[in-house]
Amino acid sequence: MKPLPLSPELLRIASRVVWFKEPEETLREPIHFLAHVMTYGSLEDLKEIDDIVGMEDYRETLDHAPPGVFDPRSWAYWNLICGRTPCPPLPLRKGVL
Repeated sequence: MKPLPLSPELLRIASRVVWFKEPEETLREPIHFLAHVMTYGSLEDLKEIDDIVGMEDYRETLDHAPPGVFDPRSWAYWNLICGRTPCPPLPLRKGVL
């Protein structure tokens, strides 16, 4: 995935959806950031990033989703939006059944 700009809008979203890291650090990991936006972001957040990320970025995030970020509802929703049916299982942390 392409690098994300350190714009004020993205920094604000990053500080809200990934509250446990500095926003600049979060934006250096685009897939991690986008997975959190897809799970915890608001409609306004999604509208703000619309010019920066596209459907291929959402698909790539699903393909490489970090375990433990998506909840079942968000995972099912985004897989449906991205045309991935049937929905694959949620990514799991290693050692978790």
